[in-house]
Amino acid sequence: MTTPEEKLAELGLTVPVVAPPVAAYQPTSRSGNLVFTAGQLPSRDGTMLATGKLGDAVSEEQGYACARQCALNAIAAIKAEIGELSEVKRVVKVVVFVASTPEFTAQPKVANGASELLGEVFGEAGKHARSAVGVSVLPLDVPVEVELVVEV
Repeated sequence: MTTPEEKLAELGLTVPVVAPPVAAYQPTSRSGNLVFTAGQLPSRDGTMLATGKLGDAVSEEQGYACARQCALNAIAAIKAEIGELSEVKRVVKVVVFVASTPEFTAQPKVANGASELLGEVFGEAGKHARSAVGVSVLPLDVPVEVELVVEV
């Protein structure tokens, strides 16, 4: 059986280094068999993939790519907490915040960037409940932020 790390490699992805917190929080919090991630931003190699809002400066495609990167960063935080991603029994909940103009209503399409990556990496265990929420602004003016809850 292929491990999540092997699936990431097949996708041409590597688990990034966990970004240090930019405020007073920790990247993960564990309670029993659940691991909660802090909100993850779309940073890659120390640079944000995009800034601004969906429906204005950021396209739906860019938002999707940001959500995918946020999910990858959340996977990195989980791996740092538990050691091996094969310890994830299932992805329980995904929350995707999308900074957008009032007219933009495709938050679920943007959130698919995170959901589809989780499905590719974890297979059946990657199926989850999800919220895709439009907000007026996110930290550092990023367009997308993602939180995960996983069962281990």
